[in-house]
Amino acid sequence: MRLVFGYQKSLELLTRGGFASTSIAQNRLHFFQQQEPLCSLSRKVQRKECKGRQLCSQVRGVASMESPSGFAPALPKPVSRPAQLPDPPLAYELVQGALVRWSEQQAGQRPPPTAVMVHGILGSRKNMQAYAHRLVEGFPAWQVLLVDIRCHGESANLPPPPGPHGVESSAQDILKLLSQLKLFPEVLIGHSFGGKVVMSMGEQFGASGKRLPRPVQVWVLDALPGEVRTGGRETQDHPAALIAHLQQMPMPLPNRTALQNDLLNAGFSLTVARWASTNLRPLNGDHRKLVWALDLNGIADMYESYETANLWSFIIGTPEGLRVSFVKAEHSTFRWAGPEQAVISSHGHAVHTLHKSGHWVHADNPDGLFQIMAPYFGAADLHVKKPSSWPARARSG
Repeated sequence: MRLVFGYQKSLELLTRGGFASTSIAQNRLHFFQQQEPLCSLSRKVQRKECKGRQLCSQVRGVASMESPSGFAPALPKPVSRPAQLPDPPLAYELVQGALVRWSEQQAGQRPPPTAVMVHGILGSRKNMQAYAHRLVEGFPAWQVLLVDIRCHGESANLPPPPGPHGVESSAQDILKLLSQLKLFPEVLIGHSFGGKVVMSMGEQFGASGKRLPRPVQVWVLDALPGEVRTGGRETQDHPAALIAHLQQMPMPLPNRTALQNDLLNAGFSLTVARWASTNLRPLNGDHRKLVWALDLNGIADMYESYETANLWSFIIGTPEGLRVSFVKAEHSTFRWAGPEQAVISSHGHAVHTLHKSGHWVHADNPDGLFQIMAPYFGAADLHVKKPSSWPARARSG
């Protein structure tokens, strides 16, 4: 049955069907009304009998609500849109929920709630795609901006950015991209090196003296504000040792197996060897000659900056309107022992422990991470249960 609903009819349908309280329904419909006039949208209503109640309506495209009975409205899948800016400072893509009707090419249109996700050293935005899709499936009125930080992924193919390569300059790149996109994100999420980048973004915005137009939640995934302690360079899979080894390898390579075997013989784990080989690309389209799809010299500088960058001043004097939360992996390779956690908590910031996870929290336990972060996005949209299948795990340093 095809119907065209106005605001009042949609509100009545959602509240009477038990999908949401009046206030939640009004909030979702208010946002959706700003994205696209309700009177022009077709809704499909599928009625089905439910145990314990006579009738319920499955609404697609009106709003995403959590039903008291556990029944969830089916929505179209999220979409990933590649970059549309002509000359962006970074390669990027937008992962958009089913209710989002926004494009960077539509000037003057109010953007939807936006989260920015930043990967780590030797990673790329592809490492974050699966979790970004999870977020917008749970919160279909949101979008997630994924970037390849400088020297990584497709950003390595763009004109070289000015140096030095480090945490601060990486944050500046993303702030420049957000300015070009005319986006002000509600949430910043950074993993490892990316965790320090999002802290630096908050610090730089606070230093500008500008007032935040809205509150911003900063998520730091398995990283600390100060000196990085991962053990000596003789430790297996130490990032600095890995980068130095990769810099010395002769290029091109005949295949990915050659790189994996070399790293295994050098004492690196099979997991890291396979992960490192994902950063190879064909030379001029020749798959028999593989070269790096990143700037290893720039990355070496970035990792040194990551180890030494000190952002404790941001934690101690966080600008008004910014909230910071840390996620500590239960089996982290980083050393959280010591006073750091107590200092973070003493300044009003949350520290969450993600169980059953190593350093790559978004890949090792995405369900647990989602449960930790979801309340900060707004419980009204929590309608998605664990997907039947997940993309292959992707890792970033």
